[in-house]
Amino acid sequence: MGRTRLISRAASICLVSTLALFCMAACQKADTNKEPKTGVAAFYDGRNIKWIIPYSPGGGYDEYARLISPYLEKYTGARVDIYNMPGAGGLRGNNELFGAAKNGLTIGSINGSAMVTNELAEMRGAAYKISEFEFLGRIVSDTRVLVISLDSGYETFEQIWDAGEDVIIGATGLGGSTYVDAVVAKEAFDLQLKIVHGFDSSSVLRQAMLRGDIIGSWGSWGSALDAVDEGRHRVVLQSGIERSADLADVPTAFEMAEKTPDPERTRAILTAWESLHKVGRPVAVPPGTPPERIQFLREAFAKALHDPELIAKAEKSGRVIRYASGEEMTQLVEEAMQMPDNIKQFFVSAVKGQL
Repeated sequence: MGRTRLISRAASICLVSTLALFCMAACQKADTNKEPKTGVAAFYDGRNIKWIIPYSPGGGYDEYARLISPYLEKYTGARVDIYNMPGAGGLRGNNELFGAAKNGLTIGSINGSAMVTNELAEMRGAAYKISEFEFLGRIVSDTRVLVISLDSGYETFEQIWDAGEDVIIGATGLGGSTYVDAVVAKEAFDLQLKIVHGFDSSSVLRQAMLRGDIIGSWGSWGSALDAVDEGRHRVVLQSGIERSADLADVPTAFEMAEKTPDPERTRAILTAWESLHKVGRPVAVPPGTPPERIQFLREAFAKALHDPELIAKAEKSGRVIRYASGEEMTQLVEEAMQMPDNIKQFFVSAVKGQL
């Protein structure tokens, strides 16, 4: 009996070993039949791509990168690692990207409007030229919104406009988009605002609103969406000429322009502001990256942002995708940089905190 069991066990082990060898042979055959990668695709296959996010974890830039990175891996064959590098309203991360190795293995998200205005103002610490970045494409162009706490005592933009006292608005670093948005609105509509800057991220701004330290802040609609849906914040003003479908009951800045003493000047300021918003949130590589690697990454980025699975996940999470190609981004940046001199000076003064 014991001998029979021993023989049976030996036979089982033999069978398992045979099956394992068969599977290994089949897998090796499949690998042999798979077309080998060549050229640029072979360079990226199995490598690591560093994706710099110039803000802290948990904000909109970070969430977009973590949403997209698996699909960028899918179409490049590389592993994508997210590196959060907050500081100076996005300058630290963008400076790091601009000076990174020119091998196509470092990419970065850019706060387009802030980087344009910082360069126009020749802000101290802006060690980059936005027109020299090589753009892979844009993730989204932001609808900018003024959000306020439900406990702020205000319900409409008109109430803030007519407050008759300082209304405290928060912002990230001097020259960052939330700061520039606040200053633009303050000057365009002659608002009585006290703008407090220096908050690390949009999530920190939300905490300050919760504590009552500030009554609100500017930001992207994508970043504000969750708090609005949860009933903690409300949107009282949005950028743009036409109302967003998601914000059909919220007036646009252009609508309010007609109520100012000098609508023509206000519209000129808002038009330049809109050109900055169109730059949105591009992804770029350092200048000097080999052209064939730029093209490969552009194609992979386009495929990733048009992947049906990614689009479905983005919609489910309330993240809008408004893709623009790398070539289109170059044109949008050029247009944003070409402001009339008087409007350019306005934005330079706004960025430098002179208004």
